[in-house]
Amino acid sequence: MKEKRSPEVNLFWMVHSKPEQNFEWLKTNFSKPRMYLLPPTLSCPTVQLSNGVEIPILGLGTSHDGGYSHDAIMYALTDCGIRHLDTAKRYGCEEKLRDAIKESGLPRSDLWLTNKLWPGDYGYKAAQQACIDSCRAMGVEYFDLYLMHWPESLKPGCPNREMRAETWRALEDLYKRGVCRAIGVSNFLVHHLEQLKEDCSVVPHVNQVEYHPYQQPKGLMEYCRSGGIVFEGYSPLAKGQVLNNPVVQQIAKKHGRTAAQICIRWSIQNGVVTIPKSTKKNRIQENCQVFGFQLDEEDMATLGGLQDGRHVTWDPTNVD
Repeated sequence: MKEKRSPEVNLFWMVHSKPEQNFEWLKTNFSKPRMYLLPPTLSCPTVQLSNGVEIPILGLGTSHDGGYSHDAIMYALTDCGIRHLDTAKRYGCEEKLRDAIKESGLPRSDLWLTNKLWPGDYGYKAAQQACIDSCRAMGVEYFDLYLMHWPESLKPGCPNREMRAETWRALEDLYKRGVCRAIGVSNFLVHHLEQLKEDCSVVPHVNQVEYHPYQQPKGLMEYCRSGGIVFEGYSPLAKGQVLNNPVVQQIAKKHGRTAAQICIRWSIQNGVVTIPKSTKKNRIQENCQVFGFQLDEEDMATLGGLQDGRHVTWDPTNVD
């Protein structure tokens, strides 16, 4: 279902599709035509972090193993108005994102960029250097959010808790220096967060974990929210597993929406910062069209009842 573009967005595409033919018309009809050459911006609500910084509630994720497409990123930025991009050093696409951001022409200040630190770079000095290297690779001076990617240390002989604390102190210093506007963790459970609070001074601003109708860690969500930690969810479609669920499909039919839109909308209505990922333009557009309708209480409860505890990606349960 294609959303109607505003006149400004239609003008943007008219100029870019036939620039030679339409530029004279633009100069004649607008005293400052350049202002209309900017890509559209998605009307996206934000969630305030504990430090006052506002993160868009919807973003676009990237991943390794074919999880990056330059054309898809460009389409998300210039046609769909996405401004929140999520990546990680492990995904191997930092330089490609740099090129896409540059090509989009968007000011850095208009974007929300999240990156993640892989456990192979844990440790105080290694973590700081990895963050600076990632900034350089992406052609930026700072990240809006920088996360520890996983609670387990990959370095033999070093206890996980000790390595997490040492690494987090590096992120605290990066935050204080302004290299990161916010810092957080990914795939951390309650006991990991408890230990971090005891060992360090800055409470994580965000915890990014797997979240979809089949995986609803309610205890973790409640803990995060009571402690001022924003809850962010990846894999909102359970890697496609939830899309054929008859309950989801029935609700989608009721609202005249797709199953994917129902799952993303459900996540957003639960107050979760949500980052679906796709390399297909039509899917990206579909995933963005989730702000023009509302799920009712019955829908929300029904979807909440699909919880079965399954993980479709990493499971940190056994990490001490």
